[in-house]
Amino acid sequence: MKRSIDYHLSNWKQNPRRKSLILRGARQVGKTHAVRNLGKQFDNFVEINFEVDLEARTIFDGNLHPDRIVQHLSLHTNQDIIPGKTLLFLDEAQAQPQALIALRYFYEEMPGLHVIAAGSLLNFAIAKVGVPVGRVEFLHMHPMSFIEFLYATGHQRIAKAILLEQSVTDPLTGPMHDMFLRLLNEYLVTGGMPEAVQIWKDTHDLTAVMAVQQSIARSYTEDIPKYAPKSQAEHVDVIFKHIPHMLGQRFKNTNIPGEYTTRELAPAIDLLEKAMIARRVYHTSAQGFPLAAQSDLRKYKLLLVDVAVTQKLLNSDPREWILNPKISYINKGPLLEAFVGQELIAYQDPTIPAELFYWYGEGRGSTAELDYIITVNRDVVPVEVKSNRGSSLKSMRSFLTSHPNSKYGVRFSTHNYSVFDTLHSYPLYAVAALFPQTHAALLAL
Repeated sequence: MKRSIDYHLSNWKQNPRRKSLILRGARQVGKTHAVRNLGKQFDNFVEINFEVDLEARTIFDGNLHPDRIVQHLSLHTNQDIIPGKTLLFLDEAQAQPQALIALRYFYEEMPGLHVIAAGSLLNFAIAKVGVPVGRVEFLHMHPMSFIEFLYATGHQRIAKAILLEQSVTDPLTGPMHDMFLRLLNEYLVTGGMPEAVQIWKDTHDLTAVMAVQQSIARSYTEDIPKYAPKSQAEHVDVIFKHIPHMLGQRFKNTNIPGEYTTRELAPAIDLLEKAMIARRVYHTSAQGFPLAAQSDLRKYKLLLVDVAVTQKLLNSDPREWILNPKISYINKGPLLEAFVGQELIAYQDPTIPAELFYWYGEGRGSTAELDYIITVNRDVVPVEVKSNRGSSLKSMRSFLTSHPNSKYGVRFSTHNYSVFDTLHSYPLYAVAALFPQTHAALLAL
């Protein structure tokens, strides 16, 4: 399956001023497949997996001169490694952190060689050995977006319509809108993990899809001892398993069963973020740019990496999305908020770490809260996610009144496209429409 990251990897390949590349992403999001796909554009593709190839690890235990490393890797793999013709892929590089340090020397002494390092727990190795500033560049990879799902399942025309043809002022016909929502239901069943999407595409076997999701959730749990000290492993595990139960809520220690302190739980959340399994959504006052400068790091909500894995941990039955498509959205507000967050991450610039923010009124007695705050063409835009058609939009009005520089707000719901006064209403399937800067990568699929 093609991914939008392919566009960015191809651009990296063709850039004469490129640096060694580090590809970041959680386990199972498709990093290895994407690099192998890029490898087809080279005369030679050499892949080293440090988790399974113990002998290859020893090559990086000596001096890190590229000539020596390339010579030994060539002999080890019985393949030519030629600058300009070969892509060298160092996978699961966290198992040999010296490989990350070597990236500097590849850039300085052998700039013609294309080198990519990746790994599911790479951020932990980077924290230990650092990265050579100015000598490497990064791409961040996430689960498949809904637009990528449409392309993968043969609905390219619908994907292009969402990206290019539909205006917020031009609603779809009722039957077409319903069809788009049914496709979104399919995505909410499969989530964005490529293996689950592939099985759905090939078989439409929901039981098999659910088995993949269970396997991914289990693999995340099994990874915990690899990066969490024994004293923190319990805390990481309990946070991971309870995030689905706290969707849409500001995180508080009291939300976690047991008597835990901030000193115990905050580092556990940090570890899950480093593993790219969980993400904080920080509160921001949203009075201007950048949003991060006005955020409060003590106030945040939590999301998991994938909406389907989230449902699996909740033990919810995804069949409802398929069997009862018209009523399946009722009372699904927190889950749909998580879905929109996943989409907002997917369409951000992959060269920098993604960020998410939300807002709530801090005045005495205020109950106003908005699910997300985003920037669109240098505008600060409040976002509200609704699981059904009913909505008073009091929080939206409160925000726009107190933030006069924000010209309009966005609602994602089961509504069709519409504009009323300062409210732009988009269907839940059209999050990508707000990010025209990503459309080139998506249209290249």
